[in-house]
Amino acid sequence: MSDLLYTEEEDALRSAVRDLLADHCDAASVLARVETDEPHDRALWKSLTEGMGLAGLLVPEEVGGQGATHREVAVVLEELGRSVAPVPYLTSAVVATEALLDCAGDEASTLLAALASGRTVGVLTVPLSAAPGQAFDGVRAEGGRLDGRVTGVADAAAADVLLVPTSSGLYAVGVGVDGVTVEPQTSLDRTRPLATVTFAGAPARVLTDNAVPAVRRALRAGAGLLASEQLGVADWCLTETVRYTRERHQFNRPVGSFQALKHRLAQVWLEVVGTRAAARSAADTLAAGSDDVDVAVAVAQSYAGPAAVHAAEEALQLHGGIGMTWEHPVHLYLKRAKADSIALGTAGRHREELAELVDLRAP
Repeated sequence: MSDLLYTEEEDALRSAVRDLLADHCDAASVLARVETDEPHDRALWKSLTEGMGLAGLLVPEEVGGQGATHREVAVVLEELGRSVAPVPYLTSAVVATEALLDCAGDEASTLLAALASGRTVGVLTVPLSAAPGQAFDGVRAEGGRLDGRVTGVADAAAADVLLVPTSSGLYAVGVGVDGVTVEPQTSLDRTRPLATVTFAGAPARVLTDNAVPAVRRALRAGAGLLASEQLGVADWCLTETVRYTRERHQFNRPVGSFQALKHRLAQVWLEVVGTRAAARSAADTLAAGSDDVDVAVAVAQSYAGPAAVHAAEEALQLHGGIGMTWEHPVHLYLKRAKADSIALGTAGRHREELAELVDLRAP
């Protein structure tokens, strides 16, 4: 049985990423950025990718990556979740990269190297709510050109290349070519903005004739590792709320000493511990290529989404009046938790899949 505890190397990676985010992704900076027309932090992305090589963790060394595993990526996502960092890491370094890893040929290898460097951002053109195993027929390919429309695509505004699944294969198309339009949508979570992508005769390059296995692999890995991001969100909410309730006094006592608040925070702590176990299991099974990966991912997403939302809701409530203000960052975490709870399949959808996998269907 695998050891789900963090290794020394993973702890060192966490420390390095946390230090970088502390310097370049403080709450005030994120709040200021999400109110602009450029919510993505390109300078931070450059530091994470070109400076630390984090975009290529899943890419083999011979293709220009770091040759690491999903366990290391999970650690990075935990820290990005703790900072609600406005960077396209999950979408480019995980989902798009996993899709390309399932494709053979020079075109896919060239794109993988570009994504691993961080100088190119890739996005799989499916809705953020898309779950593993879902069919995608919003775009059709004919004669090497794409026509169609996809809504709710996360981080499309930051993308340089789009990976587009169709019934005739997976295609790559540059964002700047004629026939491609990326129109921002109003997003609940401004740190991971959504967009509508429209293709009107856009020239594209085929990566594989069958998009289904590549897209399923990408969304499954994305869903499994999203749990680590949700863990980071929940852990920040718990840590900051405990700190605040120790400092906030009422009736000459810290409010955290009141039994009712202790019980609420203890419940959140239990859920964070459970989320960590589920997220680590999903990352480890993905890294090992285990036969149990589908079960582990479904378990992680069944648990992590509701746990992160509950932690963020409790943080908002237990911060009292300041928690309700725009200036306090807790609303960023609540919005990320709510958006993540429907990303890559809802908890309900993953529970249904889990029931099928373990042959425990509802009567």
